[in-house]
Amino acid sequence: MDDNKMVAGKVKKPGKRGRKPAKIDLKAKLERSRQSARECRARKKLRYQYLEELVSSKERAICALREELEMYKQWCSAMDQGKIPSEIKALLTGDEQKTPHHGGGGTKSSKSNKNSGQG
Repeated sequence: MDDNKMVAGKVKKPGKRGRKPAKIDLKAKLERSRQSARECRARKKLRYQYLEELVSSKERAICALREELEMYKQWCSAMDQGKIPSEIKALLTGDEQKTPHHGGGGTKSSKSNKNSGQG
């Protein structure tokens, strides 16, 4: 019992506790680390591609809405001058097939149906 030490009534053996790492494990650990890094970079690349596609689709939607807003502004300025745009006349009379659709056509027809019943 010369090699062992007594600590708080228990026998303590010299050396570290737990499993000792083998040199083979070091190579495997490095390879796992490299593989994990490759996978992480691949996930990051996919995430950035997804975000770029999302941004571009939102930008397209914004452009379409700006064009629609500009069209409505032109209609309002024409109506302020006492002119009724042909698109609005067509909506009020229900001749939607004759006019070209300018984005958001579904909402215009439902509004014109509500207004035509009142007037």
